This record gives sequence, structure tokens and C-alpha cells, in this order.
Amino acid sequence: MQTVMFRPRRRREGGWLKWLVLASGLLAMGIGMWAAWLNFVPNSRQVKPDYGSSYPIMVHGKAMAEGAIVDGDAVKLPLPVIQDDLGLKDNVYYEEKSGSIVLTNTDKVLRLKTNALTATINSKPYELRVAAEVKDKLVYIPSTPIEELYGIRIEYDKQTKIVTVLKSGEAVQRAKAPKGAVIRPQATIRAPIVERLTKNAEVRVWGEGEGWYQVQSESGIIGYAAKKDLQLSQVEHIERQEFKPPFVAWKLPGSKINLTWEAVYQKNPDTDNIAAMNGVNVVSPSWFELIDGSGHIRSKADIDYVNWAHKQGMQVWGLFSNGFEPVRTTQALGSVDSRFSMIQQLLAYVKLYNLQGINLDFENVNTSDKANLVQFVRELTPLLHDQGITVSIDVTPKSNSEFWSLFLDRSSLGKIVDYMILMAYDEHWASSPLAGSVASLPWVEKSLVRILEEDQVPPAKLVLGMPLYTRLWTEKKDENGAVKVSSKALGMESVKSLIAQKKLTPVLDLKAGQHYVEYTENGVLQRIWIEDDLSIKARVGLAKKYGLAGVATWQRAFQSSEVWDIIHQSLTKSP
Repeated sequence: MQTVMFRPRRRREGGWLKWLVLASGLLAMGIGMWAAWLNFVPNSRQVKPDYGSSYPIMVHGKAMAEGAIVDGDAVKLPLPVIQDDLGLKDNVYYEEKSGSIVLTNTDKVLRLKTNALTATINSKPYELRVAAEVKDKLVYIPSTPIEELYGIRIEYDKQTKIVTVLKSGEAVQRAKAPKGAVIRPQATIRAPIVERLTKNAEVRVWGEGEGWYQVQSESGIIGYAAKKDLQLSQVEHIERQEFKPPFVAWKLPGSKINLTWEAVYQKNPDTDNIAAMNGVNVVSPSWFELIDGSGHIRSKADIDYVNWAHKQGMQVWGLFSNGFEPVRTTQALGSVDSRFSMIQQLLAYVKLYNLQGINLDFENVNTSDKANLVQFVRELTPLLHDQGITVSIDVTPKSNSEFWSLFLDRSSLGKIVDYMILMAYDEHWASSPLAGSVASLPWVEKSLVRILEEDQVPPAKLVLGMPLYTRLWTEKKDENGAVKVSSKALGMESVKSLIAQKKLTPVLDLKAGQHYVEYTENGVLQRIWIEDDLSIKARVGLAKKYGLAGVATWQRAFQSSEVWDIIHQSLTKSP
């Protein structure tokens, strides 16, 4: 019998690998189909957009965090949108304790209150159809005065309940959808549809990315539309608000301001005893003073002085000070009503005494009052301009002193007033622990350059204040050998007389840029940095070097007989 040999079957090699390849292929095919579906199959589901509020507000193609209130056809905008998103923080002011709202532009001041239809614009009645209100701790202001004062355009769609806000002067690209298009909330075809555009519908284009435009439809809905579906058309220009021609502050053609302050303490000077002041074209008597926290103003104005000045060809800019008293200043600046009271009184004084300007001199003020001082000037200036009145404010050089310097927002003030007068003196003040110049030339130049460069105050608005006084410094050693310094102010004529009496010979202090004398009397050192033709010419030279609006001098009574000619000739002669 033949024996049959059986061989074991050889296991087929590589079977698992084929299955792995097949599975990988199927997976890749699935992924490819999924990617193709994501990239090429658009989402056809339509949803209603949710912008988080019943009456959403759109600014520059974006939904704001706060919505509007709609009362019939009247739209009310929330204060944060007006101040922050529309860039009107400096122009729209709200005082919670009184419910007062103050809107300002270059020539108008509109005052209204929450829950009241009464309002005034430049102190005249202004009619409101709906009142401002507070809801859920947010202030809502009727859009009509916002539109009128700032050229804002408000569009409200009753179907979508969307409020669109367009800024004055804004230019917006528009596009047409020749065959219709869809708007999606994200720049992908897999996002749902929030609006289907009809054929030839137009949209505003607020931005673009790869293959997509960020758009807003005529109904106010925002989102993204494919570039291939749109055709750019014209640029829409939001008509810029037409304000009155800007107020032009008084200035003699071809000349610079040459102002001197008239310090009036108890009574006005006898004008018959005032010598000719060649070249002076503005006098600023210290007539008006804040006397309490309610905003009451004391007046020492004198119509005879005004008439005398006008006959000399000079304008009169009445000086209004805060009395250099910080507590009453805080109270008066901190209330809409007290600020308005001050403004109304100044307007009355301007008219009563036929003034051409108001010069503001606020000193010794808390730093916490910085914003309120700016607000006062912002509310005052348009109303004075409405009467043709020039507004100037006195500021100190910049320093770290709270009550002397830090409370002054020179940048903001410089945008409001017609002139800013830099009181470039008191480098060494009455109670200074060290003797020195009242205003050394390098210190003066550094002070004015800082305001020009750091605060961007235009040179044509800046006036250089110059001292007509100096200080007689007394340096006396006590029993311990420590030097005690004291001083007293001297006018120019007094210094000349003292130099002649003591037979002193002035020497040039190159560092200060001034003449200097010293002498010993009864064993005590006396020192003077002199104000004379050298220092005055140098200061006027700085005003001309930097193209300033002119110069001012503190104060007239400290004059020397020749100082006015020196200033006038230095201002008018060619460099």
C-alpha cells in the first residue's frame, strides 16, 4: 500500500497588512469626503441672529455690548456707547446725583436731565420729544440731540429691531449682490445663514479676509458674505456735521499779543495816574473771584477802567480766579449747577462791562479736580464764543507739585481755549528754601518746550508770561550756622533805585541769563537776580523763537518806565 505524505499548508503571509491598507484607504476616503462636504457643501440652514439685546446697536460693523431703548420711533442710546464707542467721552457728561446731562461741541452747550422734557441749548429752550432715562443703572439719552450736535446718523429697522450708528465724516465701502447672496455669522460656508440677500441688494463692507467680506445689510444684520458673490460699488460718505465757522480769537493782524495783568486788590487804579503803555494791546484786571462752593462770584469790575482801556486801543480780558482756595474750588467745580451758575454770572459781567475776553486763573487746586476743571472750561467756552468773547487760561510750568501743577490737564485745556498763558515765573518762590532767580532763562525755555511737545499745545495758542518783578533774597545764618532764607518781591523801579542807592555794579549770571547783584548789610547777605532790558529781550526772544502767540506780564504796577518800549520793539522787530 502506497503511503501518502501530507505536508502542512503554509500560512499565507501579509493578510493583516492588506486589511490595514484597505481600512486606511476607506478612512482616508471618508475623511476626504468629510473635508469635501465641509469645504464644498454649504450649510443651507437659516437662523435668526442673536446679538444679546432686544434692540442691538451696530457701530462700524460690530454689535455693541449694550442695546438701545426704542420708544415709538425715538431711539435712546446708552451712555457707554455714546462716550466710548462713538468717541464722545469728552463731550457728553453725566452727573448721577442730579440726573444732569451736558452735551458740548465747539459752539453749543446742551443741558438736559433724566425724566424731563425741558432742556436748553446755549441757555435757550430746546424741545425734546422723549426724555433721557436711567434703566438697569444705565443712562439712555435720546438720539436726536446726539445727531444734531455731533452729526451722528441713526438708522433703525423695525423688522430686525437693529439700530445702526454711523459717525459724521465716515466713509464706508458699499457692495452689490448681482445674483443675490447669503450672510453668515462666521466666514465659512458651514456656518448657518442669517440673511438671504435679494438680487442686486446692497451691503456695507466693514472689513475683508481671505475669500470673505465682513458686511452689514440694509436691515442692519452683520456677518460675512463670499467675495465671489459681491461686486464693490460706490463709497458712501456720511455727511459731516456742518458747524458754525470756528470762532476766531481776537488778534491784531500781523502782530502778537502783548498783555499785562492789572492786579486789583482793594480798589481799581486811578487811570489818570497810569503812564502810557506803548504796544500793550490787552489788559487783564483781576476783577472776578469765586467766593463760595455754590459758585457765587465777587466782582470788582469798573466801567471807567474799561472805557479808559478802550480809548487806548486795548482789549479788556477780565480775570476770573478761584481765590486760590481749594475747598470751595472743589465744591464749585464738582456740580453741574454751580458750574452753570459761574458761567451765567460771567456771561452777565461780560455784557455789562463790555469785555472782550475772560482770563481764567485757577491755582492751588486739588489734583482730584483736574477733570472737573476741564469740564467747566468745556461748558464755559462755547457760550463765551457765542458772545464773541476770547477765552484764555493761565497755567504754571509742569512739575510734581499737586496744588501748583498736577491739577492742570494742559493737553485737554489747550484743545478748548483760545489762548494758554504760561506763567513762567516763581522758579524760586516767596518761601523757597533756596535763593535763586524768579525765572532763569533755561528754566523758562524748558517749561514752554515741555508744554509744546508733551501736551501738544499749538504755538499759536501759547502766550509766554513774564515777570516784571524779582525777589530780594536775605540769607542769614542762625546760631547753629544753618542758612535761613527769606525774600520779598520788588518791582523793576525799586530794584533800579536800590542798585543806585547801594552803588552796586550788576554782573552777568550766564547760567540764569540775567544780571545779578549781591551785597552785605548788617552782616547779612542780600542777593537779587535782576529783571531788566536784558532779561525781557531774552524772554521775548523765546516767544519769537518758538512762534508763540505773544507775551504777558505780571503785573503792570511792577513796571519800569522803559519796559513797554522794550517789549514792543522786541516783539515787532524782525529777527
